Order: sequence, then C-alpha cells, then structure tokens
Amino acid sequence: MKFRPCIDIHNGKVKQIVGGSLNDQGDQAETNFASELDAAYYAKLYKKDGLTGGHMILLNAPDSPYYEADKKQAALALGEYPGGLQIGGGITAENAGAFLEAGASHVIVTSYVFQNGIFQRENLEKLKRSVGRERIVLDLSCRKRDGAYYIVTNRWQTFTSVKLERGTLEMLAGECGEFLIHGVDVEGKSSGVEEDLVRMLAEWNGADMTYAGGIGSMEELEHFRRISGGRLDFTIGSALDLFGGNIPYRELCRMKTT
Repeated sequence: MKFRPCIDIHNGKVKQIVGGSLNDQGDQAETNFASELDAAYYAKLYKKDGLTGGHMILLNAPDSPYYEADKKQAALALGEYPGGLQIGGGITAENAGAFLEAGASHVIVTSYVFQNGIFQRENLEKLKRSVGRERIVLDLSCRKRDGAYYIVTNRWQTFTSVKLERGTLEMLAGECGEFLIHGVDVEGKSSGVEEDLVRMLAEWNGADMTYAGGIGSMEELEHFRRISGGRLDFTIGSALDLFGGNIPYRELCRMKTT
C-alpha cells in the first residue's frame, strides 16, 4: 500500500473538485480548493519527497478553450519532475507520445478506449503500438447504477455499457501497465470510500492498482487499509492539507512505501 500524489488541473489552475460535478458546458465544476500555486510547485514538492507514480489529470475537454492552459500547467510540472508523474486527459494514440516526450512516465486513458460507451479494442491496440503496453494506465473510474459499478468516460459524465467487475479486470490486465480507479460518486467528498468497490478490487489483486475517492481522515485511511488488506495503492486530494483538507501530507510521505 503506497501513497500516490496527484495534481488536478481545471481551467488552467491546480484545483480539487467534487468529481461528479464536472460539466463540460461552461467548463464548470464544484470546487473544493483552487491553488494560487502552479502545477510545477507541487511536482517539485513530490520530487523532493521522493513520491513516485502520482497522476496529473487535465480536467477540461480537449475542445475547451481552457485545455491549452491546462497543458501549459502540465508541461511546467513535467519539466520539474520528468519521469515522476503520469498524465491523463484527452490522451489518444496520436498525442500520447508527445506527453511521454515532455516527461510523463505513463499516459492515463479512459474515453479513447471506451468511445461511444463501448470498449474499443482497436483504439487500445493503436495506443499500445504508439507507446507500449507498459506505459499505459487504464483509468477504470466508475459510478454505481442499478447496483453495479459501470466505467464512466468524458470526465466522468457518461456511463459506458461496461461493468467494472472481475472479468473486466482480468480482460484488461494484460493490456496495460496498471489501473487507476476513482470511486466517482464519493470523489472529492471526504465521505468515506466505496467499500464494495474497494473490497472487489482488493480481492482480485491481479495488477498494480491505485484507488481514489472518499478518504477524508487518517481514521478512514486506516479503514481503507483494513478492508483492502493493504493491497491497493491510494491517492488523496481534497482531504489533504496541501489542498485545504485535514490529512497531513507529511504523515503520508512517511508511509509512502509501506
């Protein structure tokens, strides 16, 4: 169980938002925290503290007028910490290589692989040919509907037809380097983790995996450790004191490799 740091960029600024509130129309989101510091500051901090495998997400759509500003912030961060951060948001087979050349360790992909609500194997194969399987992180972030978890795309606004379950994980495990999974309905709310989801992911335990969503206190983090058996990595955003929350960043740094 390892702490993975994060940098979320929205409208050209480092932010922490309520995950389920993103709306492409008007580039809106319910914001928990907007930093006066740029993405390079956080990347430099993570590098100094030896934190690896963190993710940086561009939260605007590629056709948004803010997307280029997001990319500029990301470039600053990657310049400060080359090889230390993964990047996601608008990734395709055509642009993935450029992000790696800019310093990203991996590219994080959802919408490109699950276009139009279905799994697009052809797109995944293109991406694998472009950058290699081991440098792909499949973001299988999900929301609950009718008692099941479904992978969501387009900045978590669109349900796919693909259930996130053991069979899906087994099918995709050999197609990527690792998984990133947000429990979107609790993301940014510090209200507790998606327990059923965490238990399912930990029970499978078939690939490197990072869980995000709902860890709001050190007590909740310990609960996450118990129900996951310490088999999942984790990230914390809004609840971290770096982003206006109460969980001490320094304390997480001390447990980065436990």
